[in-house]
Amino acid sequence: MYFLRCVYGNSGRPELYWPILGLLSAIEIVKYIIVLAILLRFVLAPLAVWIFLAHRYWKTRITIDAVEKFLQMQETVGPMRFAYTDIVAITSHFGHKLGQGGYGSVYRGMLPGDVNLAVKILCRSMCNGEDFISEVSTIGRIHHVNVVRLVGYCSEEPRRALVYEYMPKGSLDKYIFSGKKRFSWDKLSEIGLGIARGIDYLHRGCDMQILHFDIKPHNILLDSNFVPKVADFGLAKLYPRDNSFVPLSAARGTIGYIAPEMISRSFGVVSSKSDVYSFGMLLLEMVGGRRNAAPDQNSSLEYYPSWVYDRLTE
Repeated sequence: MYFLRCVYGNSGRPELYWPILGLLSAIEIVKYIIVLAILLRFVLAPLAVWIFLAHRYWKTRITIDAVEKFLQMQETVGPMRFAYTDIVAITSHFGHKLGQGGYGSVYRGMLPGDVNLAVKILCRSMCNGEDFISEVSTIGRIHHVNVVRLVGYCSEEPRRALVYEYMPKGSLDKYIFSGKKRFSWDKLSEIGLGIARGIDYLHRGCDMQILHFDIKPHNILLDSNFVPKVADFGLAKLYPRDNSFVPLSAARGTIGYIAPEMISRSFGVVSSKSDVYSFGMLLLEMVGGRRNAAPDQNSSLEYYPSWVYDRLTE
């Protein structure tokens, strides 16, 4: 300010000093920028990180509390709840691994009395409350010869596990895609009818209709007598039986089996018929002995409905 008074008081031409005034203004701006940068670096940035972590913690805490509340309600009417130490003992310290997938690992277990079990240890990415609750609530209280039985579960953060009846013959895909383990036509027909009965029970035999949304050979397990059982209800949803259509947002599945309407409303509405479509694709694979798509390559060698049409017209 003193400089400005000198300029306007001692000279009739203050415009001669404008370059100097511009330089001083630029210096002031740089100072403000430096102060702002320091403020952002040492105050606002840590505050933003703290807010993010706090939000993440409380969101996780709410999810954990919701899961725990649900499981407490299930204890009186649902499957058995195991402690994690029980899971370790049942699986003999995870000594016999049956399989591995995106959901986690499956181990063979045994209860006293030589009761064989299959214990699915969920990986961290699959331990979210929604999928876990979906599986426990869906098959925890239903019993059908063609639906796998959930014996129990474990939920001790961050560990979660699902305990099923043991299916010694494994999944159906091992047999229909292998030239060494082909079934007879009678056996294929018997297995197909069993799967159909299981799906029909889920849709019409329960108080709430259960939409599986992931019917495929890998999710059909076989017992010692090759009786098929629908399994893996991580994507399943429950709806009132009089509810014909479900939100598109609830629809998920596997490429090669997912119904067109589950991808776009332009193909129709999502309903129990979406499971029927997946079942139809499964039947075509059983008959043809080949996969209708290669999900790992994100491509299909040949569109299966077109392949079927060509075979029928020959």
